[in-house]
Amino acid sequence: MSRVKRGVTSHAKHKKVLKAAKGFYGRRKNTIRVAKQSVMRSGQHAYIGRKLRKRDFRALWIQRINAAIRALGFTEPNGRPVTYARFINGLALAGIEVDRKILSDLAIHEPEAFLALATQAAEKIGAKQAAA
Repeated sequence: MSRVKRGVTSHAKHKKVLKAAKGFYGRRKNTIRVAKQSVMRSGQHAYIGRKLRKRDFRALWIQRINAAIRALGFTEPNGRPVTYARFINGLALAGIEVDRKILSDLAIHEPEAFLALATQAAEKIGAKQAAA
């Protein structure tokens, strides 16, 4: 059986890791042992970050919807302003299925369409729009 020299594969692996470590500080970018650890850790952070991004955007959309619905001035029969939770409940009762990303976009770019949805939701929860 012939001998297999593994220099080519080792070099390729090292090159791959060092390319991923490009831009790191100090020995992290040019020493394979340290670079490998840094690349592994950065991959873990990137994985977690992809999950957190979804959470952060959903929170942003909810804040925008809440601000938009309060700005319209709808009030419940007891005099309290209609909040995000009551608005979403009203949409569900009205049978309107629009996700939060689209609602946020409508609130910013198409206020008339958002007002139409808000009016339908307010009818279902018994709220009225205060005189603006």
